[in-house]
Amino acid sequence: MTPIPEVTLIAATVCALAWVASLITGDTSWVDRIWSIVPAVYVWVFALFAHLDNQRLDVMAIAVTVWGARLTFNFARRGGYSGVEDYRWSVLRASMPRWQFQLFNFFFIVLYQNFLLVLIAMPAYTAYQHRGTSFSFLDLVLVAIFLACTLGETIADQQQWNFQSNKHREIAAGRVPAEQFLQTGLFRYSRHPNYFFELAQWWLVFLLGAVAARSVMEWTVIGVVLLTALFIGSTSFTEKITLSKYPEYSLYQQRTSAVIPWSPRRQRRTAEAFDAE
Repeated sequence: MTPIPEVTLIAATVCALAWVASLITGDTSWVDRIWSIVPAVYVWVFALFAHLDNQRLDVMAIAVTVWGARLTFNFARRGGYSGVEDYRWSVLRASMPRWQFQLFNFFFIVLYQNFLLVLIAMPAYTAYQHRGTSFSFLDLVLVAIFLACTLGETIADQQQWNFQSNKHREIAAGRVPAEQFLQTGLFRYSRHPNYFFELAQWWLVFLLGAVAARSVMEWTVIGVVLLTALFIGSTSFTEKITLSKYPEYSLYQQRTSAVIPWSPRRQRRTAEAFDAE
């Protein structure tokens, strides 16, 4: 027996529910709401098919559950489960005819993203296929790094939460915030440190499967490669919107790495010169 039919059935059901819900409500963020949940479900399916008797699969399932719990909490406190649609979808909707956006909703938001959520969980299938490979010290190292990345993403999200909360309090009090976007803490070294840690976690999940197979030449790398490509596109689109709202963001882009944390570069031009333009 193989867990693939069960995973496929769950994915198909999730796709159908997300698409129907988006049509009924006019809100296309339903896949966003299950993003942090279904990968953990898929990994647990593989672990359960191994009768919870494979240490590597059990650890992978627990690690992805930790990832999902943290992301779900952060998404929930930002209003993600209270009917708040991702602002990027509304921007795209406004730039397309209705029929084009509905095709985009069905094929990209619903089908492609759910397919991607299946693919990033597939290293667990590799581990399932190679259940005879013993759990090793290398597995422990990868899991430890995974948890360190979870901590890093938690810190980044909390720093962003604190900044946005203070910013909105200033606006509510009728004052102009000193800064319009976060540039300190982890955000001094990366414009998107949360993206860096998120991607690192899924590369580590792939490596756990690769350790089981004793080879990095596994087709399951497709999932994390496509996830990385999605994050690159999302980062570019998000920053284009931010730059349209805050022209001074270009100065931040010049001195700060986009995703990988790195020492800030020397400013190419001063803020005064920017303002003079």
